[in-house]
Amino acid sequence: MDINSRPVVVKRMPERLNSRTAREFLRDVRPFLAADRPQLVFDLSLVAQIDASGVEMLLKCMSEAHKRDGDVKLASLSDQAAVVLELTRTERLFEIYETSTEAARSFSGFLPNAMRQQLLHNKHSQPVAA
Repeated sequence: MDINSRPVVVKRMPERLNSRTAREFLRDVRPFLAADRPQLVFDLSLVAQIDASGVEMLLKCMSEAHKRDGDVKLASLSDQAAVVLELTRTERLFEIYETSTEAARSFSGFLPNAMRQQLLHNKHSQPVAA
């Protein structure tokens, strides 16, 4: 059985996430978002300023990943990033982790559990030989 071996890409967000830097960041991650089932983690530990353009870029990345059956997870939120995401109610749309490592590991943990459930379901639903 093939276990999820797709790469998880971890990208550190810039200190200032405004219109210009959000465009640059999106341009940098676009190739990863175009992959089949992209798995991205954005590390926000350095973010000191984030405006509406930065929030919009995060949502766009999530939307693009979801179109390809992937996901974007956030990690290591700075105090400033956490406040802005909470005020905009954006934090509830993302899985948020304490560290990038935890976020990256969460991708590999999902598929085996899902496969385990499928195996259990198949085992219990097979007809018993007479």
